[in-house]
Amino acid sequence: MGVVDNKCGCTHLLTAPDVDEQKVLMSASRLQQLKSQILPGNKLTAMAGSPSPLTTHVLNTAMGVPGSNMALSLYQQDPSTNTWNLITTGTTNDDGRCPGLIAKQSFTSGVYKMHFETAQYWASMGETCFYPYVEIVFTINDPGQKYHIPLLLSRFSYSTYRGS
Repeated sequence: MGVVDNKCGCTHLLTAPDVDEQKVLMSASRLQQLKSQILPGNKLTAMAGSPSPLTTHVLNTAMGVPGSNMALSLYQQDPSTNTWNLITTGTTNDDGRCPGLIAKQSFTSGVYKMHFETAQYWASMGETCFYPYVEIVFTINDPGQKYHIPLLLSRFSYSTYRGS
């Protein structure tokens, strides 16, 4: 089987002995994943109105898709004991986001940690990974600002930055 895009702009499925059927199935799976990422307007509006001053977005850079269904936890460090206090747990949605992490009134200055369960995420897709979890530790100096902490992830690497 093979996928051919002809001049009319249509995609046709053709049988060809030299084309690997697995590649076609992977392409179909990828198209299905992309289709699920198209959000209806009302869902976009609801997400845009999220009151949380702290947001995250997990992106699976290996597959070019959001990191959906990844468990995560948010902690704040107690400055007097340096222990981590659990604030909340959650799971990323189909868009790789976890809205409503912390309420504005609970968001204070201090050191925070986001813990992402990457081994579980990759295992759910039948894969292994080098990093069983990722912890991103960051300092909030001005809780009146909005903070966005993305996680760009593959099986063997990850990256983060302060987004907007």
